Amino acid sequence: MMTPPPQFAEATFDSYRPDPDHPSQGQARDLLRKFTSGAKAAQPSGGGGFFGFGRKKKAAAAEASAAQDSSAAITKPGVYLDGGFGVGKTHLLAAAWHSQAGRKYFGTFIEYTALVGALGYDGAVNALRGAKLVCIDEFELDDPGDTMLMTRLIKDLTSSGTKIIATSNTPPNALGEGRFAAADFLREIQAMSDKFVTLRIDGQDYRQRHLEGAAKVYGDAEFADAVSTAAENGKIVSNDGFEQLLDHLKTVHPSSYAALLDGVETIALSDVFELTDQSAALRFVAFIDRVYDAQIPIISSGVPLNMIFGGGMLDGGYRKKYLRCMSRANALTAES
Repeated sequence: MMTPPPQFAEATFDSYRPDPDHPSQGQARDLLRKFTSGAKAAQPSGGGGFFGFGRKKKAAAAEASAAQDSSAAITKPGVYLDGGFGVGKTHLLAAAWHSQAGRKYFGTFIEYTALVGALGYDGAVNALRGAKLVCIDEFELDDPGDTMLMTRLIKDLTSSGTKIIATSNTPPNALGEGRFAAADFLREIQAMSDKFVTLRIDGQDYRQRHLEGAAKVYGDAEFADAVSTAAENGKIVSNDGFEQLLDHLKTVHPSSYAALLDGVETIALSDVFELTDQSAALRFVAFIDRVYDAQIPIISSGVPLNMIFGGGMLDGGYRKKYLRCMSRANALTAES
């Protein structure tokens, strides 16, 4: 359907609660409000700023940069929200979608690439062309082919008047770093970057403010009791071994992971173990993203789900994906 996930079905700019200790959150909200309404953006004031310039010792540079870029946010066709995990980027993206009048689309990066796969490039462009706004969540690239595909799509859509808002944990000029030779497709990255005003959103991961240590796990007997209790309470529970889930995810395209969760109200994963295969790890990241969208609590046994990425994975180019997954898995197990 290409609409915001249920968690953000009623997200608005008014329901977004910016952290007063991080002015960039409020500034991003205000600029997106202007961007979707078509009004002229107000110039930020005070010690905040975009692109990470909000520190006191760089306040003057922050104010000058933010003022310049606030005007560009209205004249450029795209806004790129960069920031850490749990600072509200997806909430703001969904709020912008709800605020924008007319035909509009909301999806993850992988959903748009899957759309191209299903309809062909021309078919996807024709389906999206004419939209007032296209929102792209989790703009994290796994290969140069996806980079070139998405930059071409953005170019064709913006040339016909569509506005784009994207979220990511990596600024546009850093896409591909640590994964592939960025120089091989730097031109494509720059072509995309030129169409966006980048808003850097600082802050703490709100999901972890009241959580400490490892994600919640159950012993074998406790796990069985928890699963039984959930079922007795009328919950529809999926109960799988971790290895069996990973094997099944190999057979399903990540764009279809959300469909696996239809009707599921609690997920039980037994015998969780540390991952050392990066392909399996990335599939699990994509799965947890969809579980988090649906806000389905997880009951698990074995290794805590925020401690499963081994073999130096957290030192590699997919570090930010894994960290986001760890944060979300910790929150989902706490819900159980």
